[in-house]
Amino acid sequence: MIKVLVSSCLLGESVRYHGGDARIDSGILDRWRAEGRLVPTCPETAAGLPVPRSPAEIVGGDGVQVLKGDAYVGDRTGQDVTKAFVAGAGDALDRAVAAGARLAVLKDGSPSCGTTYVYDGTFRGQRNPGMGVTAARLSERGIRVFNERQLEDAAAYLATLESPGR
Repeated sequence: MIKVLVSSCLLGESVRYHGGDARIDSGILDRWRAEGRLVPTCPETAAGLPVPRSPAEIVGGDGVQVLKGDAYVGDRTGQDVTKAFVAGAGDALDRAVAAGARLAVLKDGSPSCGTTYVYDGTFRGQRNPGMGVTAARLSERGIRVFNERQLEDAAAYLATLESPGR
């Protein structure tokens, strides 16, 4: 059975920077949970960042540029927290590989888990297209990433992976 890596906050775990969650109610997630497919992860807490913590944004690009060393992750206090975000991405990748996950459902907009956008580092709510650090790390290793608005697409992709002849 193919496993699905999923952002812990989407499952109701209080791991977000503000101490809350981003729980979504989804029949798809409920079914995957009942099937034992879900591999919950929070890259930021796995890397030792506390809850709550200062909000962080990617400065100078997105997660791809962070992994290349061309951008960084900074928190609202001005602290460079890039090492923690890269370490968290590594932990998420290790969890995915160990579990045999071939796809991930991640919290969009997050500097770790964003799949279509991240915030621009100004802390003014400005979005840039791109991925977070973890989403970029998973993608470069062939794990397909989806966000919480793409659960139907994720389910269709999983069905394709599990179809006979694949």
